[in-house]
Amino acid sequence: MSTAHRPARRLTRRLVQLYAGLALYGASSALLVEAGLGLEPWGVLHQGLAERTGLSIGVVSIVVGAVVLLLWIPLRQRPGLGTVSNVFVVGLAMDATLALVPGAHALAARIPLMAAGIVLNGVATGLYIAASFGPGPRDGLMTGLHRRTGRSIRLMRTAVEVAVVATGFALGGTIGAGTLLYALSIGPLAQLFLRVFAVRPAPDGSQAVATGSPRGAILRG
Repeated sequence: MSTAHRPARRLTRRLVQLYAGLALYGASSALLVEAGLGLEPWGVLHQGLAERTGLSIGVVSIVVGAVVLLLWIPLRQRPGLGTVSNVFVVGLAMDATLALVPGAHALAARIPLMAAGIVLNGVATGLYIAASFGPGPRDGLMTGLHRRTGRSIRLMRTAVEVAVVATGFALGGTIGAGTLLYALSIGPLAQLFLRVFAVRPAPDGSQAVATGSPRGAILRG
């Protein structure tokens, strides 16, 4: 392949990774909802708000993502294509998956559903972050707080997610074994799949579009 075609091919791969990862992220979150054994931190908040408002959890995810994105303004964060796409694609994919996947009632079915949701979430995270089109709104909030306060990303992430889980639980969101298992496993899974789906930089070291997401702020979308 000529060097002239390599940038276009690289950009195409990154775009495919971005949207495949975001769609898979929404689908994996929906599997956790169907399993009913506990959601990821932001999922707890989304489910609680959905219970209170009557909106679908996917629509709530989109609204919350948009509100969080507005918080980037005082933090002086700059969104990328992946940031804006994250707001819409994840929520739409979540609602679509919930409409297609039948509800699971037996524990023997719910446990594999939970496990599949967590593993697929790790795959999705690796896919879209490795595409380097910018962090998700929630990741950017944490890294923005890190820059503005000087506190560690880990501390900012912990503080934000504890507040999110507590609020979501108070509103009726589900906390359970899946929440704990997700918290323990998503970091290692995401790091693994970041390596699997890593896109080599252009020969001159530049990226074709936007900026990458900091590896230390592994998500939620």
